[in-house]
Amino acid sequence: MGHAGAAAAAVRYLRSVPAAGPVESLPRPELRCVRAGERAPVDQTEFRRVLGTFATGVTVITAPATEGESAPAGFACQSFSSLSLDPPLVCFMVGRTSATWPRIARAGVFCVNVLGAGQGELCRAFAVSGADKFAGVTHDPAPVSGSPRLTGAAAWIDCTVHAVHTGGDHLIVVGRVDALGTGEAPGGPLLFHRGRFGTLGA
Repeated sequence: MGHAGAAAAAVRYLRSVPAAGPVESLPRPELRCVRAGERAPVDQTEFRRVLGTFATGVTVITAPATEGESAPAGFACQSFSSLSLDPPLVCFMVGRTSATWPRIARAGVFCVNVLGAGQGELCRAFAVSGADKFAGVTHDPAPVSGSPRLTGAAAWIDCTVHAVHTGGDHLIVVGRVDALGTGEAPGGPLLFHRGRFGTLGA
């Protein structure tokens, strides 16, 4: 029948069904924070262990230095995902206590650097708090935001901060994609699984 034929058949069917009146919206679920002293539903160690079975890629989120800063900002981020095709949106999650996030927020832009298989040590360097993370790291400015685009990354995604939402002890940062591309990363992407780095098999 094809998509057009199926759509036409659906329209004919809906027109033949008597109107049932206005559709009532369902009540919104009650949303609240876990109160101090309230028992968490699962043990944090078990939560980490189970969620660690989900293999992910590894990224470094970077942002240009703003006024009064001597160096760009950046941190290693495992919690990254594509979000929307139209408009093109991506998102990453960052801890609410992160010292790097306020710098990225001030910049209002960021670049997602998808790390390649040989960049495990680079990831570890960006996971350290308080260190000069860009020491000895080669990079060039992303075309729209000017955020550091790390040499050797498998891909880069240049973004403007679109929205920020709360999610427990993390923030969900949504970025509008302004430019993107792939790089040269021999061996494919860097993966993270059960607390260890890995690569794709043959």
